[in-house]
Amino acid sequence: MPARRTVALAAVLLTAGSVPAADWPQWRGPNRDGVSPETGLLKSWPKGGPPLAWAADIGGVGYSSPVVAGDRLYATAAEDPDKGDKEYAVCLSAKDGRQLWRVPLPVGGGNYSGGWGSGPRSTPTVDGDRLYVLGARGDLSCLSTADGKTIWSGNLVKNYGGNIPGWGYSESVLIDGDKLVCTPGGKDGTVLALNKKTGEKVWQSAGLTDGAAYASLIPTEVGGVRQYVTQTDKAAVGVRARDGKPLWRVAELKRAVAVIPTPVVDAGTAFFTSGYGAGCELVKLTPDGDGTKAEVVYTRNKLLSNHHGGVVRVGDHLYGHSDSGGRWVCFEYKKGGEEPAWESKKLGKGSVVAADGRLYCYAEGDGTVALVEASPAEEWKETGRFEIPQKTKFPRKSGAIWTHPVVAGGKLYLRDHEHLFCYDIAAK
Repeated sequence: MPARRTVALAAVLLTAGSVPAADWPQWRGPNRDGVSPETGLLKSWPKGGPPLAWAADIGGVGYSSPVVAGDRLYATAAEDPDKGDKEYAVCLSAKDGRQLWRVPLPVGGGNYSGGWGSGPRSTPTVDGDRLYVLGARGDLSCLSTADGKTIWSGNLVKNYGGNIPGWGYSESVLIDGDKLVCTPGGKDGTVLALNKKTGEKVWQSAGLTDGAAYASLIPTEVGGVRQYVTQTDKAAVGVRARDGKPLWRVAELKRAVAVIPTPVVDAGTAFFTSGYGAGCELVKLTPDGDGTKAEVVYTRNKLLSNHHGGVVRVGDHLYGHSDSGGRWVCFEYKKGGEEPAWESKKLGKGSVVAADGRLYCYAEGDGTVALVEASPAEEWKETGRFEIPQKTKFPRKSGAIWTHPVVAGGKLYLRDHEHLFCYDIAAK
């Protein structure tokens, strides 16, 4: 198969549904990879940053990224930053930030203990006229995008034997065809598939019982076998899409404390990274009858040890912040190696997405945003920088600006808990 056709096919396979290019309907964008397909964006910013289109108060705290579908934007929030006993789904106008509706969400037992704090952390998923929301205690809701009314709901612990991770459920659920797929973890099966329309169980991966971590599932295909890839609290795993059968499990990387970043996958490889000194690893995936063979290419590589800001792939290179050395790095991910293509400490630790040949790097400490060329040939080449105009004032027990940026419809969306800012980044 020609290389160009292979790349195009991989892009189709990674897309959970058909979405307009301007939308950002789920965690990390259309393909869950942190890369926007948009072009025609500003290549540099004036001093002070691009124009602020609007600012809004979401009416509560939380870490979920906003999602954008058409002229609407959705997010979640909690009124109490410590207890989180009143969680909400919120719908805003993407044109001006005006609130269109706000509805309470079910809240399972127990407060936000052990340093959780600061509201829900899962990003909602939009699929047509439905919005899917997962709360920190495992409350899963399917809502109408029109008015927020509940269509069905359940709880990952009560209904599916899940175990709440130490800092609460944080993954963002995947919609794949007629299925909703998520990770309750626990003895009844790590990965769960539900009928997205009714909430009825389709399957649960009983042969895999690792605990849930904080990463979100990614779909891919290897030799015609569709599967869901993620990292649990102990390993990198893949389960078959049609029935939840575990296909492979690799536990070489020493995952510890909190395993958060979403994997980076294509038709033949899966890349994983985690913080707390774990590093990164690359797994080669090849067809094996009706299954998949997983072979470790490299592991425990300290080039990148990403905590929770995510990494993006542009071409053959990965970009992201590494706790190892406290630096932003670029490196050729299929080779690994000992030295990055470049590294920089010109911006503090943070999250990243990519669009139109640029990286949008969002520092968690002070809300600084940097526009950087996504090229291995250049050292950190910055073409714009600014700080968000307002930051959350409540005393933080823990945490910082952990919400990832969003690029949709020629706009850049940045959140710091209750504050949401929309910037016009389209080239004129």
